[in-house]
Amino acid sequence: MKVFVTVFALLCFQLTFSQAYSGQGDVKFQIGANFQNNGTGIMGSLDFGVGENISLGVASSYLLGIDKITNADGEEEPFAKFEDRFDFRARFNANLGSVINVDENFDVYPGLYASLKNFGGHLGARYFFTSGFGIFTEVSVPISKYNTDALSPAEKLHNQVSVNIGASFNI
Repeated sequence: MKVFVTVFALLCFQLTFSQAYSGQGDVKFQIGANFQNNGTGIMGSLDFGVGENISLGVASSYLLGIDKITNADGEEEPFAKFEDRFDFRARFNANLGSVINVDENFDVYPGLYASLKNFGGHLGARYFFTSGFGIFTEVSVPISKYNTDALSPAEKLHNQVSVNIGASFNI
């Protein structure tokens, strides 16, 4: 019983000091799953707080599970090469958690990004359970694609709506 009370007290104490975004100098690392049409993969992002409600960062994703096609020899192979499966982004976030003031541990962050494939926008939310660990979700939408020709199925990867979900860490 003493152990249970001690653990419960420590969790309550730690939860009171968690914060989703603390402004300038704040650093967040996120890792999770990326879901989009014809592929699923992993993603990671690193954001640096540069102002009270502004952060800049980088994000990258790589698609692991993609559909396969049958080649001329009758063998199955992935339809996309490395350069189609990989994307890298520079991003800007407007961290609005303190503005909408739902909970100190909750942050909503719309933003813009420039990637290797397109220019787009994203909307994310994260909730921290402790001062160092939380969960997040993001939806990314391309606004302008660099390749204006008709895209092949492989070129559509990272050039479409995608959803990310995973863990967020306060560094």
